[in-house]
Amino acid sequence: MGYKAQIDLNLYHDLLVRILRDIVRQPSLSRRQINLLLQSSLKGRDVCFGYDDLILAYRTFAGSDGLPPFDPAVVERLRLKPVRTSSGVATVTVLTKPFPCPGECIFCPNDVRMPKSYLSKEPGAQRAEQNSFDPYLQTYSRLTTIYNTGHPTDKIEIIILGGTWSFYPETYQIWFVKRIFDALHDFGSGVDRTGEVLDALRSTSQLCPEHNVTHVSVDGLHFERTYNQVVQSVYRQEMARSREQAAAIAAGERLRTIADEYATWDELEAAHRDNEQAACRCVGLVVETRPDHISVDEMLRIRRLGCTKVQIGFQSLNDEVLRLNKRGHTVAATRRAVKLLRQAGFKIHAHWMPNLYGSSPAADVADYQRMFDDPDFRPDELKVYPCSLIESAELMQRYQDGSWQPYTQAQLMDVLCACFLHTPEYCRLTRVIRDIPGTDIVVGNKATNFRQMVEDRLAKHGTPSRDIRAREIRQRTVTLDDLQLDELWYESSCSDEVFLQYITADRAIAGFLRLSLPNQPPIIQELEGAAMIREVHVYGQALELGESAPGRSQHLGLGTRLIERAAEIAAGRGYERLAVISAVGTRAYYRKRGFADGALYQFRALR
Repeated sequence: MGYKAQIDLNLYHDLLVRILRDIVRQPSLSRRQINLLLQSSLKGRDVCFGYDDLILAYRTFAGSDGLPPFDPAVVERLRLKPVRTSSGVATVTVLTKPFPCPGECIFCPNDVRMPKSYLSKEPGAQRAEQNSFDPYLQTYSRLTTIYNTGHPTDKIEIIILGGTWSFYPETYQIWFVKRIFDALHDFGSGVDRTGEVLDALRSTSQLCPEHNVTHVSVDGLHFERTYNQVVQSVYRQEMARSREQAAAIAAGERLRTIADEYATWDELEAAHRDNEQAACRCVGLVVETRPDHISVDEMLRIRRLGCTKVQIGFQSLNDEVLRLNKRGHTVAATRRAVKLLRQAGFKIHAHWMPNLYGSSPAADVADYQRMFDDPDFRPDELKVYPCSLIESAELMQRYQDGSWQPYTQAQLMDVLCACFLHTPEYCRLTRVIRDIPGTDIVVGNKATNFRQMVEDRLAKHGTPSRDIRAREIRQRTVTLDDLQLDELWYESSCSDEVFLQYITADRAIAGFLRLSLPNQPPIIQELEGAAMIREVHVYGQALELGESAPGRSQHLGLGTRLIERAAEIAAGRGYERLAVISAVGTRAYYRKRGFADGALYQFRALR
């Protein structure tokens, strides 16, 4: 499962308590000074304590052995990677299993050990493989790591990655999400069923690491067999098992086991209800798919799953580039998909790729500008993934014949700088440069800190990035007097959009709300006469439910203030109701603010 071995607290009790007393007694100690304290205390001893060990010991011994009662501030001082929850929530990423993909993109990796487009050496992919691609095991193990490193685990955003989510069978989708919720509930209740799940998978699943030992690969240069052909051959037994089990269970011909990939809508909805008041709540659920797989029925299905955000691969807004790269859809499909997603209230998290076959630096800059100048696009979040050459990708053939070359570092720097400067304040650049290990990249950029390099260059020229991520308030202490409400209005293909943000004098962002004011008939009757809150987010270090922390942006009531302003705007524009695409774990929050449950959304009357 990839867990770190837990230290024996009883064996090192006296030493750990002595170190903790020093840390608690001196709250001004810097991280460097704590490191020196550890080195001094452990000198000459055959033991090494990490910060996770200190956190575990403090949680265990606080209030005894001369230590004062438990204080969350002590854990915060010992927290590893505090940036992990500085955006207000903890993120858990899980991957679906290897499965055929409807796409034939020439730039896409073809690692048959992974779902399409992912590589087995990527950190998240390694965790998924170690956990047999099981949603329960992946979620539980990630929650354990987050908790052990000192982060709150009560507000969790779940990100489901892997191939094209919409192409997986519906029964698998329902089961996958339901098992994520099972892990959230078990972890929050202190129940650990990972051993039971592992035992079941070892006896039945080809995806268990000890069984999944395939060495078959796809050769991008010769491309004798496609990813889909190899995956269906290698995992033929696994796919047949899944289909047969689901059919037998649905027909009532056999009892279900904990390893069976089957769940019903009723079971998932029951898990949703349990999560509304759970100790570990899902405050966001994200899936990724292709533009040509977005339809009204598909949106209703992923909304019913509890989804609030969709990652969607634009890749390019140039039809010729899409054709040359065998993307399999046109820009018109992307326009239609974005409109449908926005009409349904989803947050739109686009993927875009410079340096694709058939493009150029100048064409890429123009393409990026089109993404925000054209009302048909204008995503809320964006991942910028410059094309990298992977040995298993068909793009190898274009590299060999000389028709495609990676940009030089200078070219890539110029492209990304231009892109950053054209990114509006309402968009968050979630990631720039994909986390592909350098050993997997044949040629091209291998610098994983390219975002920082771009931001440094922009800052040097006095033109820093305006995107949300660059402006997040993080650990800064603020009061309401430090903040002002700013409103940014822009058009989309189906609405007027209002980006409400609480910002400081230097435009650092403490919280925001995305309000959609539709100007076309709704796609589903439930949304008739309603404006839509598509997202409310308050930044700053994540606080546990009910926790107070004066000076932190999550303790200023910004969310409520933003909602009230959104209601005021919507009422002023003549809407009868204000809808919100709430996550399962935020339903209770919205009920306290006057919203009532609908079938797929929550609503508040404005008249």
